[in-house]
Amino acid sequence: MTAYDRVKTARSTQRPTAQDYINAIFTGFIELHGDRRYRDDGAIIGGLAYLGGRPVTVIGIEKGHDTIERMRRSFGAPEPEGYRKALRLMKQAEKFHRPVILFVDTSGAYCGIGAEERGQGEAIAENLMTMMGLKTPEISILIGEGGSGGALALAASDRVWMLENAVYSVISPEGCASILYKDAAEAPKAAENLHLTASDALSLGVAERIISEEGLGSAAFYAKLADELEHELQILDRTEDLTERRYQRFRAFGRYEEDRK
Repeated sequence: MTAYDRVKTARSTQRPTAQDYINAIFTGFIELHGDRRYRDDGAIIGGLAYLGGRPVTVIGIEKGHDTIERMRRSFGAPEPEGYRKALRLMKQAEKFHRPVILFVDTSGAYCGIGAEERGQGEAIAENLMTMMGLKTPEISILIGEGGSGGALALAASDRVWMLENAVYSVISPEGCASILYKDAAEAPKAAENLHLTASDALSLGVAERIISEEGLGSAAFYAKLADELEHELQILDRTEDLTERRYQRFRAFGRYEEDRK
């Protein structure tokens, strides 16, 4: 598959959404609403649940399935209230020593005037700052699109995993092509140059694991992912200086050694 083929696969309306993962992997999910400042944002869902009997906080960017639901959820484009809701839940998780598991699937944060007026950039920046210092384990899983700061706001974690056909990029291929080539039709070329696939992210150290999509959406697929999450949390529980290791993980991005021959 080409990079742009994977982009189209990541965008498919037939892919499981965050709600599907939450329903299949966790038990006793209780959804919490609102940011306690303005309103509830349907593009981000989150709350309390159990993973193999262990209390966790789970947060996901939800696109929805049918047209009506997708419109209600802004097609998975969160507004500031969504990010502030996620922030509230993460701080609550830290207070009660619960790990945080996040499912990311967005083309980017909502770019409407109202969102900007209510502090879209600030909300994303505050999430990044808080996640870097959160004193509890965090695992982010990119299940579809990972677009720009809208995705990064829920992915400054100890571990970042990507599904086989998920993508992670600073801009959409169409947006990149419009800027660089003055033609959105050059999106396939831009996708190759953006290095946005899961294998690219793994080779660059941006992601730690690629999750096979064999049996995607089946009970066996979810059961295997649940086992992997439980195992990874056990490792993170034993990790010393968790926040320092997280900080160093992100500081290493873009590091290279110059050939001085």
